[in-house]
Amino acid sequence: MKKNSNKYLPLIIGFACAIGVILGAALDFSDYTSSPFLSNNTKKEKLARLIDYIEYEYVDDVNIDSIVDITVNGILTDLDPHSVYIPQEEYAMVSESMKGDFVGIGVSFYSVNDTIVVIQPLEGGPSQKVGIQGGDRILYADGKPLFNKNISNDSITEHLKGEENTKVVLKVYRKGNPELLEFNVRRGRVPLRSVDAAYMLTDKLGYIKINRFAESTYKEFKESLINLKEQGATKIALDLRNNPGGYLGEATQIVDEFLPDDKLILITRNKKGAVEKTFATNSGNFEEGELFVLINENSASASEIVAGALQDNDKGTIVGRRSYGKGLVQREMALGDGSAVRLTIARYYTPTGRSIQKPYDHGNKEYFNDYLNRYKNGELINADSITVADSLKYITPGGKVVFGGGGIIPDVFVAKDTNFEKESLNLMLRSGYMDRFIFEVLENDREYYNSLVFEDFMQIEMVDEKILDQFRTFTIRENFQVKITDYEPVLRRYLKATMAQQLFGSNAFEQIVNEEDRMIEKVIELSLKK
Repeated sequence: MKKNSNKYLPLIIGFACAIGVILGAALDFSDYTSSPFLSNNTKKEKLARLIDYIEYEYVDDVNIDSIVDITVNGILTDLDPHSVYIPQEEYAMVSESMKGDFVGIGVSFYSVNDTIVVIQPLEGGPSQKVGIQGGDRILYADGKPLFNKNISNDSITEHLKGEENTKVVLKVYRKGNPELLEFNVRRGRVPLRSVDAAYMLTDKLGYIKINRFAESTYKEFKESLINLKEQGATKIALDLRNNPGGYLGEATQIVDEFLPDDKLILITRNKKGAVEKTFATNSGNFEEGELFVLINENSASASEIVAGALQDNDKGTIVGRRSYGKGLVQREMALGDGSAVRLTIARYYTPTGRSIQKPYDHGNKEYFNDYLNRYKNGELINADSITVADSLKYITPGGKVVFGGGGIIPDVFVAKDTNFEKESLNLMLRSGYMDRFIFEVLENDREYYNSLVFEDFMQIEMVDEKILDQFRTFTIRENFQVKITDYEPVLRRYLKATMAQQLFGSNAFEQIVNEEDRMIEKVIELSLKK
């Protein structure tokens, strides 16, 4: 079970990989006493001895766990911006966010007046299969009441989660039904989708949006690609905007779908100088089709591996703005107590040999403020403002000039819309601010909204003047200061997209949001020229 729908996954994932970690194979350091790294090293023993002195001899009681956490964080901070510590209490959430599924009943919900109200059953989950709908109130689980002022979300989760294939009997109130409905739900694996959308932009151009590279991303992508080809797609737009990265293997498998056999995808080099190269295989499913890759300043890590590998092999067109600039590889290592570190263990290079890691020698604060520097120097508005060094110039096999030194520079630049009011509306949309409002709108007439099919929904003007007035009142009540009068068409589209998200899922949401999207419009324009 999830408290929020798939649209909020980037908020959860933001913690897990906001800095775009690339995960390799995990190492088990649980048996640290026998590790060769720790034996006969007096400097390491000194640190352990100091902590023992503080624990047993210091005059006041001290939380040793917090000291250890601070020490570990301090050590990692001095290494590089992407080596991070994951405390024990956060590890389960971080790990789950990068898996392809979880075990539960599969609903997103709000707590309304101390009652669990389903926003929507998650696609492919157990609740959807048995017929639970948005707006349903889950009142009992195996006879235990779930409506109580004192019941916490953790407690609710405890009642609804369980072992895979175990059953839970839910009693549900649905508006319009005089008696409670009973559902026997068999807990199962609920997909955590990393492909937000896959649909046709034109009769030949398919669109796939990936929000992160998790355990199931390649499988989801492959299914989407095959489905789009069956619909007639001979061209693909791969949207990696705001994708912070994730698993290295998932990214290289996706690149393999577009490159011929034996083409170089990636080079990694560790501290000992050992070099590993990853090549394309003969399993590509879209080696001949036209390709467009959408990136922006928040496309990081594994996203940059995809864009860089395709650009260096002269495959497709990279569209958008310069990417984040992360060329470091992390591996997750257990610390033996349920916590872990993600430690930088190598650098990666694109097929032409360029590193796209931006400098971090001025400290982490300066490193993470790079976006502000880009904004100030104007490169988000004008491609000519991007600073490149001739010493970092590389030539692709096809003769194209590319640069290293801090991100992937696109082949076709699309400026960012920096209008404050429109950006504020977009922030409201992507942060989930509009969701509670739309949930209340849907609750006013659940029977009608749940009866709609997507094709009819798209043709109806769902957001009328009454809903707009209600939203204006809502923004005042929530103290959100934004002038929406001049952007009414955008606001209508965003509210309708949020409505579609709660009724039909992320694919419907993206289709509506992407209307009049500058970058997608540019991709469509480019696809029609070829």
